[in-house]
Amino acid sequence: MNGWTRKMLRVDLSEGKTWIEDIDEEILKKYLGGRGLGAYLVYTEVPPETDPLGEDNILAFCNGAMTGVQIPTGGRSSLSTLSPLTGTIFDANTGSQFGVRLRWAGFDALVIKGVSPTPVWLEITKDGAKIHPADELWGKEIPDTVAALKERGTATVGIGPAGENKVLFASIADEKGRSYGRGGVGAVMGAKNLKAIRATGKEKPGIADVDIYKFVNYEAGKMVTASPRTSEGLPEFGTSVLVNLMDWYGVLPARNFQQGGYEHAEEISGERLKDDYLQKRGACWSCPIGCKRVTKVGDEKGEGPEYESIYALGSSLDIHNFDTIISANYLCNRLGMDTISCGATIACAMELEEKGKLDTDLAFGRDDLLLKTVEDIAYRRGLGDEIAEGSKRLSERYELPEVSMQVKGLEFPAYDPRGMQGQGLLYATSNRGACHLRGNMLGPELLGAPKMLDRHASSGKAGILIVIQHTNTVIDSIGMCKFVNFAIGDDFFARLMTSITGVKYETQDLQLAGERIWNLERLYNLRAGFTEEDDNLPPRFLNEPLQEGGSAGHVVHLDEMLEEYYRFRGWRVDGIPTEKKLMALGLAELEMEQENA
Repeated sequence: MNGWTRKMLRVDLSEGKTWIEDIDEEILKKYLGGRGLGAYLVYTEVPPETDPLGEDNILAFCNGAMTGVQIPTGGRSSLSTLSPLTGTIFDANTGSQFGVRLRWAGFDALVIKGVSPTPVWLEITKDGAKIHPADELWGKEIPDTVAALKERGTATVGIGPAGENKVLFASIADEKGRSYGRGGVGAVMGAKNLKAIRATGKEKPGIADVDIYKFVNYEAGKMVTASPRTSEGLPEFGTSVLVNLMDWYGVLPARNFQQGGYEHAEEISGERLKDDYLQKRGACWSCPIGCKRVTKVGDEKGEGPEYESIYALGSSLDIHNFDTIISANYLCNRLGMDTISCGATIACAMELEEKGKLDTDLAFGRDDLLLKTVEDIAYRRGLGDEIAEGSKRLSERYELPEVSMQVKGLEFPAYDPRGMQGQGLLYATSNRGACHLRGNMLGPELLGAPKMLDRHASSGKAGILIVIQHTNTVIDSIGMCKFVNFAIGDDFFARLMTSITGVKYETQDLQLAGERIWNLERLYNLRAGFTEEDDNLPPRFLNEPLQEGGSAGHVVHLDEMLEEYYRFRGWRVDGIPTEKKLMALGLAELEMEQENA
């Protein structure tokens, strides 16, 4: 199998040991790599009762067969762990070159466990891993950390003060802010006293069938160039182009989802970002799309903000000073925090203040307090220490849990589900909590891709959502970007996988693999104590219709969609996969092994 190295690098920080081992060929065939391989490793090695910030949790950096291969968007990698924010199995995904360099060093996975007694950083080469002291790096922001370790032909990711202080939504990022972003993966790394990882790799992966690879890759490139979304919309405006469109539909969240539209949307739009702040476009490795925005405010340059960050640090807080929003985005990247959970938890605090539960000056519209608040969170100062625990814990502390906009502990992204019924079902059923990257219904419900559905209809959404969930799982597992799916589909993924790995994949094989991985993640969460009661939405979306805007008068009709969803998945009425389904996916024996462990 040329497309996989079949090598895993292991590091035990408690023991100060590193070693290399082979990955079972059948595991790679069944779980594809990336997110799939990470899910298998967490499922088999991390019992759900494990302390996420303890030595027995793992950080599993996993590459797909496409990672580091010169194909459209072949620069993605995945990180899996037990989340300290949600308590669920969790994976984060990035376009940082770290995954590429790890792959070029000859490793499909890097698995780290244990806790170092002192701060350290890891150096990865083709010969394995070396553990170095990092006392002089501890306390530094991410760009300074990466700069201290920068060498030609290497790529580094690290944590900032937020990860060191175990902020439950801390991220792991490179110097450009490309992050393993959500779920508190940076807190797991900080708890291990691991400051940074540098990968040095130069040898590109082999190709099983070069002729077929060249042909399919050429055809895929043509389709990316031909698609207006991947050749015009995303390159021209990036994801921030969605601000005005989502506002028009009435699904741009404002004031912690109390509004489904924002009167100042034009002031924080992608068009304004392009006109007033853009310096140049940016792209991940081997990406022809180039959706990244390199911007400048004052004397500082950085990447972003993305659409999600504009919502979280802008409209959700009733802040429309774009300079402040962009600076807050830069600051989150430097300190190492997920912008979505950071902004959404600040919004939760603002609503607690509004409702008289929290005595603070931090209120909707206070743009003058935003940057200080972000810093206070990273360094756990004052109210920032409470916000650092995430919105679920914050709202429960002040006895008003309904103002936390989260599912399974993960804060909402920038689409109000009252204007997108299928998106509401997605949030409720996502294995890692409220997440638009687990099967985004933006395409079929708002953009007409692959076809336009009635966004307010609840029936018939489960089937298409399940297919999208499986496709997104596959993309996360093979090492490509979801944006490429606007141009190419499962047939191209299957042909690329076949040509690169030498393993024959049909479209249905990849969909089956996606379903297998999704069900494995579900099984883990069930073992962790999650039930069908957790496949739910905050009561605001179920009981409080929007009062104005393009989605006024609507709530989410979740119950009828959820019943259909379980039935279509072959699960019981309580959301538990049936024995027949597990047998069909090849998971029954694995589940039995874990139950008997």
